Amino acid sequence: MIAEGRIALNGEKLTTPATLLESLSGVSVDGKPVAPAAETRLFRFYKPQSTITAAHDPRGRPTIYERLPAGLPRLMPVGRLDFMTEGLLLLTNDGELKRQLELPRTGVVRTYRARAFGRVSQAQLEGLADGITIEGVHYGSINANLERRTGSNCWIEMSLTEGKNREVRRVLAHLGLQVSRLIRTAYGPFTIEGLDPGDVDEVGEAEFQAFRRSLK
Repeated sequence: MIAEGRIALNGEKLTTPATLLESLSGVSVDGKPVAPAAETRLFRFYKPQSTITAAHDPRGRPTIYERLPAGLPRLMPVGRLDFMTEGLLLLTNDGELKRQLELPRTGVVRTYRARAFGRVSQAQLEGLADGITIEGVHYGSINANLERRTGSNCWIEMSLTEGKNREVRRVLAHLGLQVSRLIRTAYGPFTIEGLDPGDVDEVGEAEFQAFRRSLK
């Protein structure tokens, strides 16, 4: 763009990229002033069941954007939750942060609570700590605990860092369980505490910066 003469500083076209700037003040592209980058923001959103984590759905299913209130900046979801999975979904206006959080090596812990039909022992769940391979797909270490059992139904809490497609459902199905409700309760230090389905709020600056410094 500089070679094409499209970039100017205080009205003078730049001829070299070796130009040091302290700010974007006075910089223009095609004669239009360049706005400073928007401040990175992070939001908590309680994704309801029966919504898709996308802007549009060819099948006409409801999307998360139809549930978000008006007046928010342009936001992107960090990862995805299945159509029937509910719970915490982080939203950000920063594509770089979104990509960083979605990388498995970043190691952010996701926590889920699953209500499932069937029988499973705590020993079976503890075996997931070593990881498990199902139909050629390997899932890393999962910390799983049997919270309570009522008749043929049980509640299981699971924490993991990979978050592969339908990971929780596939792992529990492999153990002979049928998931009837799945809730993501936490993503790193952020939880759904205080949120009802469809609610959204912004993470405070201090909390957000502390989280960002903790990332691998």
